[in-house]
Amino acid sequence: MKIQTIAPHLIPVERAQRVGRLLVLCAIVGVVSGIGAIAFEWVTELLKHVLLFRLAGYEPGEHAVQRPEILAVLPILGGLIGGALVVRFAPTAEGHGTDAAIDAYHHRRGLIPWRVPVVKMLASAITLGFGGSAGREGPIAQIGAGFGSVMATRLQLSVHERRLLMIAGAGIGAIFRAPLAGALFSAEVLYKEMDLEFEVIVPAMISSIVGYSVFTLQYGSVRLFDTPPFVFGGPAELLPYFALALVVAAGSKLYVVAFYQTRAFFQKLKVPPLAKPVIGGAVVGTFAFVLPETPGAGYHLVQEAISGRPEVGFLVGVVIVKIVATSFTVGSGQSGGVFGPAIVIGGLLGCIVGTFFNAYLPEMSAPTGAFVIVGMAGFFSGAANTPISTIIMVSEMTGNYDLLVPSMWVCVIAFLLVRRSTLYVSQIDQRTNSPVHLSEMMSTVLDRLTVRDVLDDAEHEAPAVVRANATLPEIVECFAGSHHSVFPVVDGDGRLLGVIDDEELRIAISMEDLGGLLCARDLMHPRLPVLTPSQSLLDAMHIIVASRREELVVVAEDDKTKLIGTVSRRDLVATYDHRLRADGTNPSVPAV
Repeated sequence: MKIQTIAPHLIPVERAQRVGRLLVLCAIVGVVSGIGAIAFEWVTELLKHVLLFRLAGYEPGEHAVQRPEILAVLPILGGLIGGALVVRFAPTAEGHGTDAAIDAYHHRRGLIPWRVPVVKMLASAITLGFGGSAGREGPIAQIGAGFGSVMATRLQLSVHERRLLMIAGAGIGAIFRAPLAGALFSAEVLYKEMDLEFEVIVPAMISSIVGYSVFTLQYGSVRLFDTPPFVFGGPAELLPYFALALVVAAGSKLYVVAFYQTRAFFQKLKVPPLAKPVIGGAVVGTFAFVLPETPGAGYHLVQEAISGRPEVGFLVGVVIVKIVATSFTVGSGQSGGVFGPAIVIGGLLGCIVGTFFNAYLPEMSAPTGAFVIVGMAGFFSGAANTPISTIIMVSEMTGNYDLLVPSMWVCVIAFLLVRRSTLYVSQIDQRTNSPVHLSEMMSTVLDRLTVRDVLDDAEHEAPAVVRANATLPEIVECFAGSHHSVFPVVDGDGRLLGVIDDEELRIAISMEDLGGLLCARDLMHPRLPVLTPSQSLLDAMHIIVASRREELVVVAEDDKTKLIGTVSRRDLVATYDHRLRADGTNPSVPAV
């Protein structure tokens, strides 16, 4: 099926109508995303209040818990209940969610079943409410993406428009109070290299603005972190920040490896599917019994690191535990995000590095809190291959834009060092490698070329014809000496009467009794589809596919009996390849 796009040749009014309709639909997706974020936040906080705070006596920031044995059991129950929801109703809702949206964009025509966002929201709220170590961006991304996909499907929109609505709804700007970064994240997270899906940016911005506005009606626009007015002190500070870049790059690499090694372990584990999240919950519960900071994303730890200076030994322990606990929570099949823990781990690594430089090189070091903010950005930039959106996101989350220079410095270095590893394995290297754009690229090139270009190709052979009264042995001899799959049948004046293809020839050969009596006129198809020189190669390919033939006859524009030549699939691909090579490229042409 041809991918429908907003074509440049549409008249201005029609184009404006299409664009306007798309933007209105993006706004509707934003409303649903905002409402979904409110519902998810409300359910999560309700479960945390009842189970973690009241039942287990857990208070974030107190570094203690009244009933640690209950805190240890809750993640096991969360794994059981949340895992049962996922296994029973939507197995694709397991994991961190963002990767599923990326895969749907590249490989699944933007299709997400309607049950996935609903199950994702409930299962993720259970994971977090029962003390799992995970974040919230994956559920929010899949809620918005799922609704965008379902709405586009119900309205019978094109595949192109469904992809746009799906990925525009996957923004995470509302729940992190970062609308601009949320929109850019949707466009950037699709690729490993520093590339953007530029078509997504405006729809994602509309959806992100509306979703953020709806979310703030309930929860306000207070930033996620309260920070002092840190500033960049000059070039001398870039050396300590370079050391920070090396540390967060190594940490993000460890985070990615630990997560996927853990997931691979559970995939190979020979136990019932429901037992896997229970096992993961048991590991998390064990850590929570010893270290109460294990549950949730741990944002309060970042706030403490910005405001004060916790012990380095404690920070190192929390970093290790958060990496392991998040890997066992999400990698075992429970539902939850990986962005939140990554932000926390990066901030704590920044605090460790900042504490060191403030102790030994205070004259060239920024305040420790500045290292925390820059560490958050650098860590996730390396882990997710999203340097641009992460820089802006951390700035929006903290309200601090004066650290853009060190943030860019650390994020780019971390990205370059870790870019072959990523938390999102569905990412494609770059736009030109995406199945979406491979198809669009081929369609664009084929639409510019015509059948006449194929006929004019120096390597294209003249057609081999047979006379209408040619006998079967003569026809077989012609086929045997040629690679063509069709032979035009002409009369004495060279006018086209019909076509014989290899299928009819095989049938005739099998008819031993009548074979000697048959001639070309008896075997030919008089009404097979034909091509004309002015038709585009894209139209020619569609006709060849629809006719289920490997080769078709080309006739004159004004006279369908005037034979010009034949064109096969192989000829189309060869001309396409020659034209790209002539333009200075050497693509790997997909099979057609």
